[in-house]
Amino acid sequence: MRAHRHERGSVSTWLALAAAAMILCVGLAVDLGGHVHAQQRVRDLAAQAARTAGEEIAAAPAVRGEVPTVDAVAARSAARRYLEQAGVTGTVHLTAGTTLTVTVTDTYTPLVLTAVGVGPLTVTGQATARLVRAVDGTER
Repeated sequence: MRAHRHERGSVSTWLALAAAAMILCVGLAVDLGGHVHAQQRVRDLAAQAARTAGEEIAAAPAVRGEVPTVDAVAARSAARRYLEQAGVTGTVHLTAGTTLTVTVTDTYTPLVLTAVGVGPLTVTGQATARLVRAVDGTER
């Protein structure tokens, strides 16, 4: 069976378009995975910064047996140091002297999709740590 003249090269065109679509799909998968990883990282950094800040307890009230509170200045400083060492920016909020909320912001630059104009993406994570006093495993 002979190919008609108007059908010459049609397989080559189809193969080129299919290959381009596959490359785009693989690039999308790679960049989506990278974006999810970046989001997990900032959430983890926020949790660790909140935990680090929560270790800064106001000593005097705790020694007197009063309800422990967070030393606000030391806690903010500890969280900012942690975030700075991780190479990200963030904010620290203290509520009621016992609850710390850390919000971390970073960017993810796609590896493949930058070729089609997708620029850096902002990723944000938030975590909270609460200072509690427990006696024999019971919160007091």
